[in-house]
Order: sequence, then C-alpha cells, then structure tokens
Amino acid sequence: MRMPIRTKTVLIFGQWVFLLGALLPFGVFGQSRPNVILVLTDDQGIGDLGAHGNPWLKTPNIDAFYKDAVRLTNFHVSPLCTPTRAALMTGQYPIHNGAWATFKGRDALSNPMTLADIFKGKGYATAMFGKWHLGDNYPNRPTDSGFEYAIQHLSGGIGELSDYWGNDYFDDVYYVNNEPEQFEGYCTDVWFREAMDYIKAQKEGPFFVYLPLNAPHDPLYVDEKYAAPYRHLEGKEIVSANLYGMIANIDENFGKLTRFLDNEGLAGNTIVIYMSDNGTRFGYTQDGKLGYNKGFRGIKGEKLEGGHRVPFFMRWPKGNIKGGKDIDQLAAHVDVLPTLASLCNLEWDDFKGDGMDLSDVLKGKGETIDRQLFLHNRQDWRPPQEGRDGLVLEGEWRLIQGEKLYNIKKDPLQQRDVAAIHGERVAKLNQANARFYARATQRKEFSELPTTVIGSDEQKVVKLTIQHAIGEDVGIWKTQQVAAGVRNKNNTHALEVVEPGLYKISCMRWPKEIAGPVRGVPDPLPDTTLEYKAISPEKVRVSIANQMLEKVVGKGDESVDFILRLDKGKTFLVADFMEGNEKYGVYYLYLEKLHSD
Repeated sequence: MRMPIRTKTVLIFGQWVFLLGALLPFGVFGQSRPNVILVLTDDQGIGDLGAHGNPWLKTPNIDAFYKDAVRLTNFHVSPLCTPTRAALMTGQYPIHNGAWATFKGRDALSNPMTLADIFKGKGYATAMFGKWHLGDNYPNRPTDSGFEYAIQHLSGGIGELSDYWGNDYFDDVYYVNNEPEQFEGYCTDVWFREAMDYIKAQKEGPFFVYLPLNAPHDPLYVDEKYAAPYRHLEGKEIVSANLYGMIANIDENFGKLTRFLDNEGLAGNTIVIYMSDNGTRFGYTQDGKLGYNKGFRGIKGEKLEGGHRVPFFMRWPKGNIKGGKDIDQLAAHVDVLPTLASLCNLEWDDFKGDGMDLSDVLKGKGETIDRQLFLHNRQDWRPPQEGRDGLVLEGEWRLIQGEKLYNIKKDPLQQRDVAAIHGERVAKLNQANARFYARATQRKEFSELPTTVIGSDEQKVVKLTIQHAIGEDVGIWKTQQVAAGVRNKNNTHALEVVEPGLYKISCMRWPKEIAGPVRGVPDPLPDTTLEYKAISPEKVRVSIANQMLEKVVGKGDESVDFILRLDKGKTFLVADFMEGNEKYGVYYLYLEKLHSD
C-alpha cells in the first residue's frame, strides 16, 4: 500500500483514457489490438524453473503458463542486466545503443527511441514497475523514454548506493514518476500489485505494461516462509534457499497476475511474455556440484551458454500463440521490439535496429531463419573489443572471443574446443564479426558517452553518485561501502549543459535523505545494521568546463557547495575529496541551475 492520492491519480487517468476512447474510432484505444505485459526477471537462469526440469524448485504458476505458452528454447540475451534491458527497449545490440555495462556511465541509453515510445505513439497506455537500470536522470529515465507512468527503484538494485538510502526490499521508498514515495510490502509484491491496479484502470484500452523485476538478484532478501522449504537443501543440493524462495515468491505473484487477467476478461487478448535478463548467479556452481543449469555451463557475466541462454515464454490466445510448443529458432533480446510491433499491428516500418520480426515463427507459419547473433559486452566505459569481448552464435555453433569454438548440440557443457578442426568456420564467423564490429565503430554511441543533462526544466536537481562515475578503479555499488568510508578513485561524470547560467554543485558524503557531516556520520544512524566510519577530507576539488575550484571542508559541513557559471554544451565534471596526499571520488553530487543567463 502507499499514499492514496497516487492511486486516485491513476484511476482518474484511466477514466480519462476510457472516455477519450469512447469518442475515438474503435481500434484506437479499443481491444482490436492486443495488450502487452512483459515480465522480465533479474538473474533467473535457464535452470531456475520447475518447468525446465529443476528437481527441487517449485514454480507451479509459471509451469502452468509454460505448458500453454509458445517457448523459444534457443533464446539469448546479454550476460548482464543493463545490456539486455537496453536491447529490449531499443531492438539494438548494446554496442549500438551505448549501454553495454552496468556502471561507469555505460548503464544509460544514448537517448534512442524505445519500445515504450512506439507503443505510446500508437495510442497505448504505457507503464513500468520495478527495475529500469537504463539511467537515473533526465533524459534517460522511464518517463523520458515513453512510459507515461513508472514506479521504480533507482540504479541496478534495491539498496544500492544510488537508490533511496535504507531500502531493503521491505516497506521501501520507490519513485513514482520520479518523486519518492513510501510503500508497504515486499518489493516483488509491490511491483505486481501496482501493475494490476494500473491494468484495472486501463482495461478499456490497449496497454503496454513492462514489469522488470529486481528479483531474484542479490542481496537475496525474502520472507523466510518462501525460503524455508528449501533450507534443508542449502549447501547439499542447492546454493541458496533464499534464491529459491525469491523465485517462489515471483511464481506466487505471477499466478496472481494470470488469474487477475482471467477474472478481468483480459487474458484472451493480452500478450504475456515471461523471460529473464541473463544467466543465474546463485543457482548453479561451475563445478556442477550444487544447483541446476539445464545441462549448460556458465552463469551471469560469462560467455558460456548458461550466461546468456534464458527462458522465453509467450502466450496470446487470441493471436493463436498458445497451446504449449517449443521453437528452437535462434532468437535474441533484440527481436522482442520488432516482433511486438508486428504482432500489435503498429504499422511501424522504419525500424533501424538489429532484431528480426519473429511473429510468423511464433504463430507456426514461418520457417527456421538462418542467422548470426553478435553479443558484445564489457564492464567498462570504453567500448567492447572486437575479439576479446565478442561472442558470435550461428546455428549450433558458438565462437567465444574469436578463438574458442563449441558445438552446443554435441557439447552443451562446452568442454571441447573444436576450433582447431573447424578452422574454416572460425574464419567465417570472425569475418562476420569483423564486419559487424566495423559498422558499430561508425556509430556515435560507440565512442560518445551518454550524458546527464543539467539545466533542464525536466529535472530541477540532478543527483550523481560515485556508483556511476567513470574511472580506472573497481566498481562501487553498496551503501555498506559508503557507510564504511571505502575510498574509490572513480570521479568523472559526462554532462550536457542545456542552458547557460549560474549553477550550484553540492558535494556530499551522504545522500540528502540521511544528511550527515562530510567528516562524520549521520546522527541518529539511519540503519544500525551497517558499520559507519568517518572520513577526514580536508578539501573538496571540482573541475568542470575548464574551471578548477577547491574548498576547505568545515567540521560540521554536510555539503560543500560551489557556485559557478556554465556555458551550454557537453563537458565533464570531476569531483574529489582531498585527504593529505590522497584523493578519491565524491560519493554524492547534487547539481542545480540557480538562474539562466
């Protein structure tokens, strides 16, 4: 539950859409076009489902959906969350849309047209509930990317340092159209509950609901009642009872959703997709001694099959996509956008992405399509490299990093590299990859960093954190690291000033919601489960647009502020705490335009 004023707003909006639909020709807002619900789980691997043969995990509701769905059994994504989400939203490979990593400025879109933009432009109501992870600031937020309504946590996970401080999956503060609001309940329960409330208000017109969950991503928090049935298996048969408990909770909520659609008379003309964003992280050990991975090797972040082959189930009874059928067509995340555009008859013929329309394949009308898939990702702000960071898929063949070749049908565990005896195939796939990569390097997204806009009326105050700062240091994600005063040298942010004027840059140790001194800790402590340590910077230094400024940090200062004039254009902001001979990145930055020139 949350503040009732927001629910009232949604219902009024839904009534407005209904009235407008009554005044327009049938088919603009009516049920002639299907509704769409896309459920995307987070770190649920190919083996983390009962329907896929997992011998311990019970997922009866998803299994029931699986039995009546069309299943793409050879479906692939990027092995990390941001690149997959970016590909889903744009129909472009991450190397083409600029979002190929989960941090360091490469977890935001380079502002292309999205799937939600297309649906919205064709008269659909559009909403998102859950994890976005494609940018926390304008112009990359869900509401800037085609979603009329969005309830979300920030960054890549609940409780990360860019999210609202103190969130822990239960009774958290989430952002409703970019404004913080208190909610009651477990995160997954909230996303599904709010989605169903929204759908009920929009049932008279076509809607696109994107349900990207943050579960079962770590930290593995869940009510013990869900994990308890698996506790006795932990360390003996499975890696984590909490992981299985999180999936059991997803299954319970998915069952509520499917029954809700039945009860509301929406099931027949609603396309429902269930899929995951990458391979498992805690569902399988690489030695195969614990967990289940459906006969594949590889987990999240890896180029082995288990890192990128995921479940993909679709059902649309009215469109004859039903009945329980496996399709072994090589398919990928980039195909979702053009396929949905075709199924929903959006009459959008200027698609310039990388995916293919698989609507005929799903309906059983199309032949198997010979194709190649190119999956490049790199956990860095710099672009993926052609060979080292590449993965090429063609039929049953997998070429990893330009050197290792596997036949996935004969060798699903990828234990036998056959590159030496299939040199011609290796050469062929490398040539195809080289041509693909050469085209990618010509795009501005390849070399230009996505920028955060400041000075726009769309977002008065911009919050930046060290989690997304560019630099050569390792990543920093957790509030625990900030609380403990972990020093990190990443310190650079790519900005675009859209209006010249006077700006304030506030440098802080703690986020505004738990204000505390730069050289101390909050009092009272907002979360006593964390270990808090003070840091002792003497100065703060900022560099932006050929200006370098320093200020001394006072004993009780909660913020060290710099007022300076900025011209319109792109620039970099570098912000450091200075402590003796050491400098390290500022944890939290708030940027605000004071007045225009």
